Amino acid sequence: MGGKIRLALLALLMMSCSKERMAPESRLDFEYGRDITHGKIVLGNRLENPYKTENIAKALASLYPTKAGRVEVEPTDLYVRFLPEDEEQCAELEASGVKLLDHPLDYDIAVDGDWYHDPDIPEGDVTWQYAVVPADYEFPDIPYEVIHKCFIADNSTKTKSGDIDWEAVERQAYILTGNADRLQYASSTKASSKVAPSGRITIVDDRANGGKPFGVAGVRVSCNSFVKFAHTYTDRDGYYQMPKEFAANLRYRLVFENTKGFSIGFNMVLVPASVSTLGKAGPEGVNMTVTSDSEEKLFRRCAVNNAAYDYISRCSYEDMDIAAPPRDLRIWLFHSLKPSSAVMIHNGAVLSIELLEKFLGDYSSILKYFMPDITLGMKDVLTYSSIYSETCHELAHASHFTKVGTDYWNKYIKYIVESYLRSGGMTYGDGTSPDAGYCEIGECWAYYLESMMYKERYGGSIPTFGSGNWFYPQIFRYLDERGVSRSDIFSVLDAEVRSKDELRKALIEAFPEKRTVIEQMFDRYGK
Repeated sequence: MGGKIRLALLALLMMSCSKERMAPESRLDFEYGRDITHGKIVLGNRLENPYKTENIAKALASLYPTKAGRVEVEPTDLYVRFLPEDEEQCAELEASGVKLLDHPLDYDIAVDGDWYHDPDIPEGDVTWQYAVVPADYEFPDIPYEVIHKCFIADNSTKTKSGDIDWEAVERQAYILTGNADRLQYASSTKASSKVAPSGRITIVDDRANGGKPFGVAGVRVSCNSFVKFAHTYTDRDGYYQMPKEFAANLRYRLVFENTKGFSIGFNMVLVPASVSTLGKAGPEGVNMTVTSDSEEKLFRRCAVNNAAYDYISRCSYEDMDIAAPPRDLRIWLFHSLKPSSAVMIHNGAVLSIELLEKFLGDYSSILKYFMPDITLGMKDVLTYSSIYSETCHELAHASHFTKVGTDYWNKYIKYIVESYLRSGGMTYGDGTSPDAGYCEIGECWAYYLESMMYKERYGGSIPTFGSGNWFYPQIFRYLDERGVSRSDIFSVLDAEVRSKDELRKALIEAFPEKRTVIEQMFDRYGK
């Protein structure tokens, strides 16, 4: 009996060791991506596209000479490029399901990077956008050029049955076009088992999760070999698996377009969502762990991504029970600016372009193409915790915008920008100018929620963000400590609450049982 017990314990130990090897930590990679540059792409030599219909036909004839004349290789896809004029035309293409890249797909990449601008297109204009569309795609009224007609077996219903090994044909096309070195097993002409790329993208916040990596959540991962693409999104823990299988080596990218309904730009690149290259790797997929030692744009994008994912997830009824920011939220990162804002222009707010140009300075030239909702000044914002704090503050404004609408917001943001410009950097003025009450309410709410979310993530005492300002964000913290929740507070922040007096009235009407606490708060913090 004792021997059986020992065998059982040994089996359990072996199972435990096996599970440990399969734990999420086994898919972490702290070194991958450290040598990848995140500047401008430098193109190398143009390559012969193995997926061109004529190249697939040659490969078919090479492997199946008796069938070549009886099996017609018809285009499944078109490799094209578009030249959109502005954001509206880019959005039209995206809405039709087109995934855009700013660089050609049939060139070697001499120096990898995050962006490319065609030298024949003037600086400041949208550059050519490359894409692969179905052969029967109905082109909108946007300038375009068909570069190649292509055959991708995965996209053809005719390849699902029959006695032709289309995987072998695809490999043969790589070999015949001089691209054999891009295959996983370059020396073989036989079909090998394809694999669906999978992996995990993680990030480290030194002050949270015990310093252990956690997932970059809800971000799009894209990969391709020439015109054959696959896209998917990471789950909450950063895991992804592509819906297509590949046998060739691939280029991988993070596209900062999130399942929670926001996108992150901007790097002087005129596309709605920034792209961070993950470099070239095999078809099995890549694992990457981002840290504060990683390239700064990549780190900041991933940190903002996770902060926004966390914030929007927590807006649910089960958690904070407040309105989420509007979907299709555009968050711009400016790496050499300090001030941040929630201008909400993409979602309908109206602000003088002249004012916004003065606010953005050197970045103002891009306003004719893409309008932001949130701008985050990243100058001197170096840690995950400071990025988290800054992002939560502006998203709190975006939630407030959802509730009060554009008329309210137009006056609020106009006051903020004018105060900043008038004072040379004093964003909130002194509270004496017209419409200062909009700032009073909006900033009290944003600083309060930023402080609470920071405390809940990092522990310790509640930070006193913004407490030195004339509008006293301590107001909401005081109420919170005495039983008026953030959901209760948010419920009264409608378009009629434009000053502290109106806030007082709204709170007493909504929570008469808390009248004494509310009166005490106003006695303590002013009128």
